[in-house]
Amino acid sequence: MKLAVISDSHDNLLNLEKFLDWANKNQIEMIIHCGDLAAPSIIKKELAPKFTGPIHFIHGNVADRELNEKVAKEFKNVTLHGDQGELEIDNRKIAFCHYLKQAEDLAQTKKFDLVFYGHDHQPWEKYIGQTRLLNPGTLAGMFNKATFAVYDTESGQAQLILLEKI
Repeated sequence: MKLAVISDSHDNLLNLEKFLDWANKNQIEMIIHCGDLAAPSIIKKELAPKFTGPIHFIHGNVADRELNEKVAKEFKNVTLHGDQGELEIDNRKIAFCHYLKQAEDLAQTKKFDLVFYGHDHQPWEKYIGQTRLLNPGTLAGMFNKATFAVYDTESGQAQLILLEKI
């Protein structure tokens, strides 16, 4: 499965629209958002209606938790996992959260093949034991250029994509 991992979109509608257009044209089957969507209207007016595949997201540090929960329930393709999520896709155990420390703690459990995280807006990849940690950077382009990641669960290949290059 080809999935896109985004984080820290912070209501940047232009970047989100550009990303969604690219995702739909490039056979992205699922989106994982590692927190800081910001306004719940982003789910309601942008993500859910413009991407028909599954969308999994978690809270970040900038969130109206109750409103996000309410809006997420309105869409069959949207799942809010709380502060961290876990999925198994193509026999790969994947976790996702917002903070690096939380990602490191998840990796140290040795239960996951891959842990995605966000928050610091820095694209990054490292390993803790056999667990790969990956930060897709910031889709909003705050403090760094706007980036996102694409991960192929079958091949295990990850690619960081610079939004300005698409």
